[in-house]
Amino acid sequence: MLRGAIAEIDLNAVSRNFRTVKRLSGNRRVIAVVKADAYGHGAVEVAKRLADEGVLFLAVAFTGEAGRLREAGIKTPLLVLFDKDVSPDFFEYHLTPVIHDLPTARRFSKEAGKRNRSLDVHVKIDTGMGRLGFHSRDMLEEIKAIWNMPNLRITGLMSHFSDSDIADTSYAEKQMKSFHAVREALMKKSKTPLLCHMANSAAVMTLPESYFDAVRPGLMLYGCSPVQDTGFNPPLSPLSKGGIKGGHRASCIVHRASSLKPAMKVKTEILSLRRLQKGSPVSYGRTFITRRNSLIAVLPVGYADGYSRMLTNAMDVLVRGKRAPVVGRVCMDLTMVDVTGIKGAKERDEVVILGRQDHEEITASEMAAKAGTISYEILTSLGSRSRRIYV
Repeated sequence: MLRGAIAEIDLNAVSRNFRTVKRLSGNRRVIAVVKADAYGHGAVEVAKRLADEGVLFLAVAFTGEAGRLREAGIKTPLLVLFDKDVSPDFFEYHLTPVIHDLPTARRFSKEAGKRNRSLDVHVKIDTGMGRLGFHSRDMLEEIKAIWNMPNLRITGLMSHFSDSDIADTSYAEKQMKSFHAVREALMKKSKTPLLCHMANSAAVMTLPESYFDAVRPGLMLYGCSPVQDTGFNPPLSPLSKGGIKGGHRASCIVHRASSLKPAMKVKTEILSLRRLQKGSPVSYGRTFITRRNSLIAVLPVGYADGYSRMLTNAMDVLVRGKRAPVVGRVCMDLTMVDVTGIKGAKERDEVVILGRQDHEEITASEMAAKAGTISYEILTSLGSRSRRIYV
């Protein structure tokens, strides 16, 4: 038996979610984020599907990820978000680096000159994330200095929202205003048109005023809403007059979240069934004691397979279309669930860890809430450690 779970990746769902992004953003151009192996969904297969859909750019974190896509035959323009290493890969694979500071720009200019090449770059400004990007008082002068560097051509300007769900838009609005001010100042003196982009998945769903020239979704491409509580009614920005208006904002967000289709289903099977008497301990530390004569199913999945130990005594799985609670501590290789009330449960039955079975569903956001994390971590952990198949 091979260890761990199987992750079924529905590429049609990825296509559907991409088209949802296009529809919601008023047919804006899309920079699709496929870093971290497409959030655990498999970057190569997802990138191929998005290329077929007409994506403008694919965004990765580092050149190693970009190289794997190029070697798989993907010709779509690639945006490298974080890498400051002036690697030959940028030139060999025709990559577009994101520039965060002046010294990095100088190194790229020098390397491009050695190769007698011209390199397109996007410039990132820090509008309040506090992570990467130009942020000093001399920001405009520094960016203008890049324009004067030989062999570099600024073709894009970007920033990043600090709130992943943007439930309260007030800080996001400040970030947008900062970005807009820099954008306006640069556009007046730009030698080439700038592709301006800031809207992540949450902004695509909540802030139409942030769309600019292109949107940059990640999580929603994989069918998950970045807005954890879709029932909120956030304060309206004065900028929202051209977007979602008045009391319709919350209902619009609920509708937008419901239009997404999860692309990942993670499943395993029952390895063994054990009948335990009332009062029997289950797993390490005896954190669960049976309160009745019980039928306990052992699953061949544990925290080594991306199933968080934080789900101990907190999460359900699906067996025969019904919920079965995790009981006892999640182990490195095994997890126990109580199937006492599930008629006909037997060894080798399919067990759904994430996704739908009959009329029941386990979502990434539900699992994240129980584990004290975010759905991004659930997807990347389970997706990267499971055996992937594409359906």
